Amino acid sequence: MWLVTTSIAEVGVTAAKVIIRKDYKLGFLALMLWGAAAMILVDHVLGYEGGKFLEKTTDGMIHNSAILGVAMLVPVLAIWGISLLISNLKRR
Repeated sequence: MWLVTTSIAEVGVTAAKVIIRKDYKLGFLALMLWGAAAMILVDHVLGYEGGKFLEKTTDGMIHNSAILGVAMLVPVLAIWGISLLISNLKRR
């Protein structure tokens, strides 16, 4: 499911980049999300051992995979926010 949540986020940000023409560095955010989704997809394909391809539970600290997907988006959004702050500070 973390592949699904990252893919939904990447498609949403890519659509927002096309619709919103202001400089919010959405291209940078979309690039990070597309890269994350590609890495997760490669991880799923290489680690596939049969059975369900997309699982709803995990064996790690976070047992719900949708919550894991959201938790994986938090650092990406934090990096994007920091890049926005830095670019705004450079303009002043």
